[in-house]
Amino acid sequence: MTLAFLNNFGGIGTLIFFILGLIYSVVWVYCLIDIIRSDFKDSNMKIIWILVILFAQLVGPIAYLLMGKSTKISTTNPY
Repeated sequence: MTLAFLNNFGGIGTLIFFILGLIYSVVWVYCLIDIIRSDFKDSNMKIIWILVILFAQLVGPIAYLLMGKSTKISTTNPY
């Protein structure tokens, strides 16, 4: 009953819906893993970004990808 509206899309609509959901899931997991593995300028930024990703489901990962780089400590490898 929950996904009954997909019957109106037909086969290609269901496929597009599935692919977009899969892409979003991969981006969401990538952002979450990147936040956990990164060091930030402010120690509270890691918690703030995790909360943004979790509670702002649609715009959270996009905001992190656009603005998250500026809040990280830049680690440049000399080699």
